[in-house]
This record gives sequence, structure tokens and C-alpha cells, in this order.
Amino acid sequence: MQNWNCLISNIYINFNMEAIKNIKTRNSHSKLIKPHPTQEEMKIVFESALRAPDHARLRPSQFIEITGNGLKKLSGIFTKYANNHIDDLDNQKLNKYKNAPFRAPMVIVLISNIVEHPKVPEIEQILSTAAAAQNILLSLHALKYGAIWRTGVFALNDEISSYLELKKNQKILGYIYVGTIDGKQKRIPDIDIQNFVTKWN
Repeated sequence: MQNWNCLISNIYINFNMEAIKNIKTRNSHSKLIKPHPTQEEMKIVFESALRAPDHARLRPSQFIEITGNGLKKLSGIFTKYANNHIDDLDNQKLNKYKNAPFRAPMVIVLISNIVEHPKVPEIEQILSTAAAAQNILLSLHALKYGAIWRTGVFALNDEISSYLELKKNQKILGYIYVGTIDGKQKRIPDIDIQNFVTKWN
């Protein structure tokens, strides 16, 4: 019985260490190709996303999952915005914006649905969605997919929100590009935690 308990304990420790390893080895990947996650896998990803800290259970995080022809629609939105609002727009810049959605086979639009609440200010709701984004990235990494969170001119942009037919209280926090990692992975730099942590004893 003691040996059995010891075995269970070791399995539990190893499982926890794998979870920590998944966090410490996550990285951003800009070169992404097919295949993207299946619907069953994305169900796991979004379930994980919605376990982010959420004061008062407001559930501010919402997502648009874009693949296939949806990427063409997003490309059209980016192109429309560029034509109407980007200064000194030349063909090179226009093609950059037009082709942006095709840098991955899947794009997830991160949306924070802001509501009035006496105890939960707007910033907390936005941070909840940011935490949900991190859970998405970690879940994708655990499932052996690559991803990168992009922002730029198309994030926190009311005009883009209107093109996406969002409500006025909904903010776009960015776009997570998702797919299979193409090419060599970036080296994860060593980090000295003493440069980031202050201890009060």
C-alpha cells in the first residue's frame, strides 16, 4: 500500500512539473502553417481561456475564431481601414495590411465586453481578457501548436470594432495567430528573477 501511495505521489508531482514546464517553455511563433487545431481542441482551449481570473464573474472575454474564408473577410476589413485611415499609404503598405490575416491558418480576435459595475472597473475586465489570452496561448502550447498575440493599429480601434459589428462597449485587445510551427523555434532567453522580484521579509 505504501509503494502504491508513493507511485501516485510521484505521478502527481510529475504531472504538476509538466504543467510548470509548459508555462516556462511557451514562446511566440510568427511562422505558422496548417493544420490549425481541430474543433475538439479549440473547445479545450476556450474552456481554459474562460478559467481566467474574473472579478464578480462578469465573463467579459469573448472571441471570434476565424479560419478559411473568414480570413478573406478579415483581410477585407483591414484593407478597408487602411484605405480610409492610414496616411502615406503605398502599395507595399497596403499589401502588408491586406495579407496580415494570412500569416496563420487561424486567427482569434480577443474581445473584452465592458460593463458598468460598482466593484469591477473597466481595467479589471480588460485584464481578465488579457489573462484569458495567456490561457489560450498556454493551452495551444500544451496541444503542440504555435501562436503569437499581435496588436498594432487594428487593436483597441473603434473603427475596426464597427467593421466587425461589435457593440460600443466591446474592445479588441488583439489577435492571436494560431497554427503549426514552421521552422526552427526561437531560443528562450535566460531570465534572472532577481531583476524582477523584490522581497520583503
